[in-house]
Amino acid sequence: MEGVHKTSARLLSLLSLLQTPRAWSGDDLAERLGITSRTVRRDIDRLRELDYPITTVKGPAGGYRLEAGTHLPPMLFDDEQAVALAVALRTAAAGTTVAEGASRALATLSQVLPSRLRHRIDLLRITAVQPPAAAGDTPHDAQVLMDLSRAIHAREELRFDYAPGPGTSADDARRVHPHHLVTWRHRWYLVAWDPHREDWRTFRVDRVRPRTPTGPRFAPRDLPGGTVSTFVTSRFRGNDGTTTDWPCRGEVILHLPAADVAPFAEDGIVVELGPHHCRLILGSWSWTGLAAAIGRFDTDIEVIGPPQLATGFGNLAARYAHAARTTQPGTVPAR
Repeated sequence: MEGVHKTSARLLSLLSLLQTPRAWSGDDLAERLGITSRTVRRDIDRLRELDYPITTVKGPAGGYRLEAGTHLPPMLFDDEQAVALAVALRTAAAGTTVAEGASRALATLSQVLPSRLRHRIDLLRITAVQPPAAAGDTPHDAQVLMDLSRAIHAREELRFDYAPGPGTSADDARRVHPHHLVTWRHRWYLVAWDPHREDWRTFRVDRVRPRTPTGPRFAPRDLPGGTVSTFVTSRFRGNDGTTTDWPCRGEVILHLPAADVAPFAEDGIVVELGPHHCRLILGSWSWTGLAAAIGRFDTDIEVIGPPQLATGFGNLAARYAHAARTTQPGTVPAR
């Protein structure tokens, strides 16, 4: 029995190493685990039998890497990862479009957490405050967002029923070429080319009901104005979504889902790029102020442009670094 426990513990340690984003040579793994290279190969085969998708990396020394699979095998998290995951799930469960799934995932995670970690998480009291919905708004269906996103990335023609407004019946099935999912003032919109009308259209996602199957693939077109920001602001300017002509307007990529950014983007535009990335177009009165507004999302940021925004981030970083150097711990600045 003791040998079984040692083997299981070794497999868990091996799996923990393979989950890091790098390739491990057999010799490196053997040294880290205190075993022979032959035992490493045998343990790799055991993990593969448990459906862990471990691939062999070609090269002078060879190596192993854990890749994405077709389904979810059991996963390992260290203490910090487990707490971070629980916090993210609890936040998502407080009002986003994936609230029900997040709640079930959090319950599943809590069942297998050690008591010491469960106690730390129970001490957290998180309330995610969502902005009030506009008059006539209906909740967005997460499945609809996924269906639209899938059609956009596959560049497949989309057929759907569309209700133009509250109290009206759905139009006959629309047929469009979907190009972008965007948010504007807390509402999701589909930007698409309508081949029947030979023009660009914007559709509120909460009124879209996709039909299956999707149609043939299409060649993407260039938006009028050249960018999603220019197109969307021109379409909504002067309506109830009147935009401010900010003197400084920039564009970045955030390493967050669009659904997480949209509730806090104010009058910015959020464009869905994938499950974990989105484009944010936002304005402010100064470039440094714009950099500070974007920085509050607390994630990795890639500046698309203009160059003044990158300079604003540099100025802000220098200002924060100066504040960190000059502020003494435990002191209160004189007024």
